Amino acid sequence: MMNPQWLRSFVVLAERGSFTRTADQLGLTQAAVSQHIHHLEAQLGPLLIRRPRQVELTPAGQALLGYCDDMEQAEKRLNLRLSGADDRQGEISLITPGSIGLSLYPLLLDLQASYPGLSVRHRFAPDQDVLEGVRNNHFELGLVTLKPDDPRLVACHFADEPLDLVVPATATVNSWEDLESLGFIDHPDGHAMASRLLSRVFPGNRGIRSIACKGFVNQVGLILEPVARGFGFSVIPRYAREAYAPGEAIRVVEMGPRVVDALWLIYRAEWPLSARARFVASELASRLTGETLVLV
Repeated sequence: MMNPQWLRSFVVLAERGSFTRTADQLGLTQAAVSQHIHHLEAQLGPLLIRRPRQVELTPAGQALLGYCDDMEQAEKRLNLRLSGADDRQGEISLITPGSIGLSLYPLLLDLQASYPGLSVRHRFAPDQDVLEGVRNNHFELGLVTLKPDDPRLVACHFADEPLDLVVPATATVNSWEDLESLGFIDHPDGHAMASRLLSRVFPGNRGIRSIACKGFVNQVGLILEPVARGFGFSVIPRYAREAYAPGEAIRVVEMGPRVVDALWLIYRAEWPLSARARFVASELASRLTGETLVLV
């Protein structure tokens, strides 16, 4: 690799056209500048045609000047990437639970359509995998349903997500017995979510396990398919319900006080969040909730 100081002297000499002016600009002696050019020419061959008041670049000199320009641009790109200063370029890496992810992913694609320099990498995962993914630097941003107590992570309130009691559009639900007649469509968090919500809607009920299970689905985007077909009811987060396309085939039962979970945006505390991650996180929160995201 060529000495950076020699290359700097050559670039300034090509711009200024004079050893005297080059030495003055760099704070060097003319002899030092001449020595730098001599070292380069020993490696690359003649770079300059020396005239009394001006120098002219040879083809090799033009090639070296282009090389120096390429190196300067590469250094700028590296510094920009390391600083994360460009908020419209680069990769956005986000890991979220499936329910909120169903709503966020189309918004991420909308942002990518508006800013083609962005590249989206989004993974659906449970809370524990989200925490590990951000802690291990596999993802810059994550969303979790429980605020972590970990000094390595910053947690900012992102959104609130109520639980919804979802039944077939034609079903009538006024009592616990109505739910028993429908049956339950379970999912990995089904019993926990149903127990939390139904204990408020129907205080003193016999418990979700007393209701016949009519099916189990482990893909969040498919939980409401059997509900829409009339096979039973389910309890799921609202963003998952809103992302279900055939919304006319289902209905949300609004009874009793709501159960609302907070969603927390997490990222590493030890270094600054990139500008593009700040931009995208703020845009997602605004487009999803209409509120301004406060980032640390």
